[in-house]
Amino acid sequence: MALFRAVESGRPAGARLVDDRYAKGFLGRDLRLLAAAGSLPGLRALVPLLIDRRAPGPRVSAVVRTRLIDDAVLAALAAGAEQVVLLGAGYDSRPYRIAAMSRARVFEVDHPTTQASKRRRIEAILRALPANVVWVPVDFLREDFGAALLAAGYEPARASLFVWEGVTNYLDADAVDHALRWIAANSPSASRVSFTYVDRGLLDGSQPFPGAERWVAAVTRAGEPFTFGLTPGEMEGYLSARGLRLLEDVSTAEALVRLGGVRGSMPAPPGFYHVALAEVE
Repeated sequence: MALFRAVESGRPAGARLVDDRYAKGFLGRDLRLLAAAGSLPGLRALVPLLIDRRAPGPRVSAVVRTRLIDDAVLAALAAGAEQVVLLGAGYDSRPYRIAAMSRARVFEVDHPTTQASKRRRIEAILRALPANVVWVPVDFLREDFGAALLAAGYEPARASLFVWEGVTNYLDADAVDHALRWIAANSPSASRVSFTYVDRGLLDGSQPFPGAERWVAAVTRAGEPFTFGLTPGEMEGYLSARGLRLLEDVSTAEALVRLGGVRGSMPAPPGFYHVALAEVE
């Protein structure tokens, strides 16, 4: 993800969908060199081509989902969100590159090992950690993230935005159900959650997605196979049963068209990857 954001950020200002100046700071030496090459005029088209040849779809989908969630963050903050919770934060750089987030209390929730690595890198980039960011180390397989959040100072009465990016497709039905119900029960009305998911039709074979085979093979080869999906047509009822109201559900393929269409180094990804936005009823 950091590589994809770094490469996209090297494109001309008028063409890029994401501007993440910190993404390259999360990369090792070889990937940092690759990202740097992607910002050179002569190689700008070649680097994305090489990435997409290995696994078509993930790069473009990742950049699009990042842009959609960036927009959701800005909209939630403009609407009065006082807390932002990053569930499974990974190397998300939003608290440091989106200026408006400095006005909110941000909770970075992630596995202790991943989080420790990220803190070191953020400190190296910024020299000092922002005071509004609270680090919440949680082993999601063994600990209750909700209890950890409350212990870290999360306030259920304050308007909040939860960002759950790139996580649900690696969980199971019970874990996703628990998280969404906790959010609805521990946030005031109109608080929001932006999350990604894969179409269940991809997993059970009921829906064809041309070009998805190599993407699925790539994540499986990397030791992170997709394990859970949701059905877009059932999303409204699924969320309503958990105390949430669907505001938007769009595939990254559809969103790419909305953001300017298929152009240059942005070939359309398979349409199984979705970004949804919901609010607490």
